[in-house]
Order: sequence, then C-alpha cells, then structure tokens
Amino acid sequence: MANFDVIVIGGGPAGYVCAIRAAQLGLTTAVVEREKLGGVCVNIGCIPTKALLHSAYILNTVKHGAKELGVETGEVKGDYGVAMRRSRKVSEQNSRGVESLMKKHKITVLKGEGTLLAGKKVKVGAETHSAGKAVVIATGSRTKGIPQIGLEIDKATVISSDEALFLEQTPKSIAIVGAGAVGCEFADIFNAFGSQVTLIEALPRILPLEDAEASDALAKSYRKRGIAMHAGAKVVKATVSKDKATLELEVGGKPVSVEAEKVLMAAGRAVNTERLGLAEAGVQLTERGFVQVNPATLETTAAGIYCIGDVAGPPMLAHKGSREGVHVAELVAGHHPRPIDYHNVPSVTYCHPEVASVGLTEQDAKAKGIEIKVGRFPFSANGRARTAGETEGFVKIVRDAKYGEIVGAHIVGSHASELIHELIVAKTNEYTVEEVDLAIHAHPTLSEAIAEAALDSLGRVIHI
Repeated sequence: MANFDVIVIGGGPAGYVCAIRAAQLGLTTAVVEREKLGGVCVNIGCIPTKALLHSAYILNTVKHGAKELGVETGEVKGDYGVAMRRSRKVSEQNSRGVESLMKKHKITVLKGEGTLLAGKKVKVGAETHSAGKAVVIATGSRTKGIPQIGLEIDKATVISSDEALFLEQTPKSIAIVGAGAVGCEFADIFNAFGSQVTLIEALPRILPLEDAEASDALAKSYRKRGIAMHAGAKVVKATVSKDKATLELEVGGKPVSVEAEKVLMAAGRAVNTERLGLAEAGVQLTERGFVQVNPATLETTAAGIYCIGDVAGPPMLAHKGSREGVHVAELVAGHHPRPIDYHNVPSVTYCHPEVASVGLTEQDAKAKGIEIKVGRFPFSANGRARTAGETEGFVKIVRDAKYGEIVGAHIVGSHASELIHELIVAKTNEYTVEEVDLAIHAHPTLSEAIAEAALDSLGRVIHI
C-alpha cells in the first residue's frame, strides 16, 4: 500500500489541475488514469476538435476569401486525413505536456482503473492506496447514442465525436443528431471539407442554450454555406446499414426523411460512474445520474470523498471542472477559497462564426423578472472586422436597467472566444456598462464592438 494525502481518480482537465494545485500546496498527490493523461478534452475532445476547426477555417478562407484579399491560388482541395493527423499531433503534444507537469510537481501517476474502497482507499489493479486527506472523483463523461430508436453507436455508420476525430476522409453526406456546441462544431468541419451536412436538433433552434439572437445568427450563416438544419425535430426511427442510414423525423408535425452515409451522435453525454465502487464507499447519485455533492464544498455523501468536473453535474465544460479542481485542492489543504460562481462560467462554440456567452440570455433575464436594457453592436460596423473581411455577427450586452450591472453578454463573430473574456472579467467583478466604457479601447480593434455595445445599452452608441 502506498499512502498519499490526496488521490485523484481521473487525469482530465478537472483531475490533473486538482492534482497540480494540491501538490503546490504541499500535499502528496496521486492521479489514477486508465487511458491517457489529459482526458477527453486533450485526447478526443476540445483540443483535436479545435485543431480541425482551424484547418476548416483556413480552407474556407483560401477557397472563398483569398482572391478578394489579393491572394491568387490554384485549385484548392481539402484533405481531411492530413488535417486529422495534424490534430492528433497537437493532442499528443498536449498529453505529453500534462505528463511533464505531473513530473514537475512530483505527482505519482497510477496507471489503471480506480475503484473506491471504504476508508478513503482506492484500488488500482492489484494494489490498494490510501488517501490521508481526500479522494477526488474526476472520471468525466463519454458520448452516447439513442439505442431505443436504432441509433446505437456502431463506430462504422453511426459514429460519435471519438470516431469522427480519426476518419481518414470525410463522408459524402453526414447527419448530425444534436445541434449543441459539439454538433455545430462538427457541422462546420465536415461542411468545409466537402460533406453534405444535415443538423438535427430536438429543441426549437440550434445552439438552444444560447441567446436566441446568437442561435439565429449562426443558423443564417450555416444556411449560406449550404448546411441543412431541422430544429424542433424528433427522430422517430432509424434504419442503419453498413453503408448508409435513413432517419425518419417528425418536424412540426410533418414527416421528414434524411438519408446519409454516416450519422454523428452529438446529443449529450453519459457520465462515467460505473465500476467505481460508489455505493460501497457511501457515495450517492442524483436522480439524473451525477454524483451528489455539497454545492459549496463539492464533497460527496461520503466524508473525505469529493467530486469535480462533468461527473459532478453541469455545465459539462473543461474550464468549469478545472476551477472545481483548484477549489477542492485548496479546501483539502485547509484554505478558504472563494465560492465558485457558476453564473460566470463562460460558454463557447468554436465554429465559424464563433459563439461565446456568459450569464443570462435576454430571454432568461426577462423570465426572471429582471428589468433590463440591451445594447448591441454589429461587427459589420467595426473597422477591424471590415479590414479582415469578417463582418458576421455582433456583440450583445444585457444589463440591469437601474444600476447598469451586466447580467449577460453574448458575442457571435470572429474571435468571440477571446473577446468574451473582457465581459467575463467585468461581470465577475460587478462592473457596470459605464465602467466598461471608461476603459479606452484601442482603435481599430474588434474589442471596440464591446465598448460600443455598452454605449448602446446606455442609449448613446457612436458608430451606428
């Protein structure tokens, strides 16, 4: 038996960050990982997907915008296999980076599957390890199908994002079930590389958790690119063979049939709680299948066992899990970290145009009875966006009508994933829109659109 202060089960963005912070605070720490360090995000999620999205962006830019920019090219073709292999190299670099961080902080990596035992003990293979202070569950989530209607992931015709990341070439046609962040990102990728893409979403619009204006802006952009979309669609039946699938939909009470060479399942994820020994250790689950935690401490129903990341509940985002990892490490070390403000966790969809947000949508703010003012500024009126030829989208700020405090912010457009952070900092620190305006924004920059949206919410926008 090896003894540690902290044992973290799972080496993804929540787990490895928790381990690093615990080690920084002087705790002897071990990470249990059955596959590769970095978890889904680094290996088969965030990182390789963004590498492919960048390839898609470059391909579309050269194909459709180069000539206007004064760049002459010959025939331009996309090679998904080459882009895929580059994305794998990027993922491998990041995974090796996590391995180096473990060595740097003298964190023990235990290869294998971890099982909880009573008394803050974890069994890995034939060995049992003891945690003096805490065990942290960070086992993450995985893709899932809809077997009840014939859409079981077979890794051939019906695939998940995992298989999509390893394809040597894109299919001629693909139906994507689920138009959240994952579905919309893969729609962007496959469309750029020549597939006929059909997006299918059960809720009334694509990106259903985003502000309605943001969803509509992306839908408009996708229609221009020839991406077919069915929102408010129920998949009634699926017929799957080795070379194609036929989906029978019900859309607005009418039957619609979609045939595609492949189906990509992007309609949610299942958390990894099996074979962990949760019940034996006294760890209970919620009705939705997440590990039950104290919201303030993230401690489970078993003393000394904590849970972070996807398996602890939504939002199922890497950066949320990382912050939870830091929080738990500091608590276990005897510190008093500030509570996590889940209202300020940003959401980003890295398609083109990008969609980023923080806080409440306009619709949610109204539903909560908050008296609001809304400011908007289109990138079509922004000088820097015009110079780059990337004028799609807007900045939208939802503010409290009385005091000017930002309750929500939404950006659609080029570099939205980077621009949103000015508004995250403002909202986290309870700045008003007047205080955002006080910050002098360099000209010409995309960030000026944020200042202009703040001014618009005050009724004194300058450039429209």
